[in-house]
Amino acid sequence: MQAEPKKSQAVSLVGQEYEVEIGPVAHGGHCIARTEAGQVLFVRHTLPGERVVARVTEGEEGARFLRADAVRVLEASKDRVEAPCPYAGPGRCGGCDWQHAKPGAQRRLKGEVVAEQMLRLAGLTPEEAGWDGTVMPAEGDKVPAGEVPSWRTRVQYAVDADGNAGLRRHRSHEVEPIEHCMIAAPGVSELGIEDRDWSGMASVEAIAATGSQDRMVILEPRPGARLPLVELDRPVSVMRVDEHDGGIHRVHGRAFVRERADGRTHRVGSGGFWQVHPQAADTLVKAVMQGLLPRKGEMALDLYCGVGLFAGALADRLGEKGAVLGIESGKRAVEDARHNLAGFERVRIEQGKVESVLPRTGIGEVDLIVLDPPRAGAGKKTVEHLSSLGARRIAYVACDPAALARDLAYFRDGGYKVRTLRAFDLFPMTHHVECVAILEPLTKGV
Repeated sequence: MQAEPKKSQAVSLVGQEYEVEIGPVAHGGHCIARTEAGQVLFVRHTLPGERVVARVTEGEEGARFLRADAVRVLEASKDRVEAPCPYAGPGRCGGCDWQHAKPGAQRRLKGEVVAEQMLRLAGLTPEEAGWDGTVMPAEGDKVPAGEVPSWRTRVQYAVDADGNAGLRRHRSHEVEPIEHCMIAAPGVSELGIEDRDWSGMASVEAIAATGSQDRMVILEPRPGARLPLVELDRPVSVMRVDEHDGGIHRVHGRAFVRERADGRTHRVGSGGFWQVHPQAADTLVKAVMQGLLPRKGEMALDLYCGVGLFAGALADRLGEKGAVLGIESGKRAVEDARHNLAGFERVRIEQGKVESVLPRTGIGEVDLIVLDPPRAGAGKKTVEHLSSLGARRIAYVACDPAALARDLAYFRDGGYKVRTLRAFDLFPMTHHVECVAILEPLTKGV
């Protein structure tokens, strides 16, 4: 019997260098270029219009695209600056995407990404989405040239084999040890995480609450390792990640931090979701409420409600005769939401996945809907259900413009159009952008 010939293995192109002209920005913190042979390159550390030498970091012959870093800039964009952070650049920390771009240019690039995703996935121009095309900076984020906003109130440090705290390199498990993260909020930096020996730990997450002095660290030990004695530069609560079930357990101090937004204090348990930028929660509540214009006595849904930020804002504005139902899958977040909203008699929080819980409620009609789904979006099935409830307005909060655009297309199929779209730069120096879309029913004949 004749043996089958061995399949030839594709040749890796990692390390190969190409001199290329850089084209438009793409979703994900990189720009698009093409080799002379026509192969697509996704290039980091560059800007549209530049000519660079790009070194391949991932990919092989015949692949649909290659990933690369710009290792030499031959013709620079007028928007290029020297990266303020010493750990930014090819092969270094992967936390920031745009350290090499002026702040205004970063926001323009993000706006171009949002516009491209809206047109490609939802068929919407900025005008059709009621958007002026701008990405708004958060209050206080305009800083002098050469500086960066210190905004990140939650930082997860990886720990290398020598016990040094650092950050992951781009698309890698390798750790870049650092002495200071420039985008970390002052409340995180003052803990001195980078100055300590974290031998035996896989990661250390630092949390600095907004509006209170609460500080927390969450330690993830390597298998079999013992927790260190935590002595930091400020008082902190200490939690640990269980190596068996992944749960988070209290070691000492409070098992939560207190966050302040929309005039109220919110309890957020360890591992619970809260917006990372100190201005984000207030910025998003304001955008959502301005878009919805809640009326006294209305019925509202808050889906993927977390610890109840939007549910509380709605309850405040709907009055004693209004009602809010929140749905959240995280058990600890539901406990926190019920605690945070205990003062509102007509607010109910249900635990479970939205697509499972909402049909069981029997609700057939609502006035307002807020949804703030995870990065993957709400999905077609959930959007179809929401479209059937007859809400006069829907607010969709999204951290991923691609997922938002896909869901907006589903909403259009369900009879809703985008009234307004707003974009906020709540993740400076990174490619991430937060959007708030306000939807309303299509008028007859449209």
